[in-house]
Amino acid sequence: MQVKVLFFGVLAEVTGTGSKLYNDVRSLGELKKNINADFPEVENYNFRISVNNEIINDHPELKDNDEVAFMPPFAGG
Repeated sequence: MQVKVLFFGVLAEVTGTGSKLYNDVRSLGELKKNINADFPEVENYNFRISVNNEIINDHPELKDNDEVAFMPPFAGG
């Protein structure tokens, strides 16, 4: 199973990339552990998470080819 992770704003700067593929992850918790292992400084930032362009508030199971975005706080008007 493969999941594409997108990083936006300061998170893209911190990770040095706008996206990364992760294999063999089945849950958001597992994905976050992998991201923290690869990019420990991400833990120092607040961010929202979306799965397939939908902001989530829970921890859904992930499916093959899901797209998960990590987005720092943003303001709009």
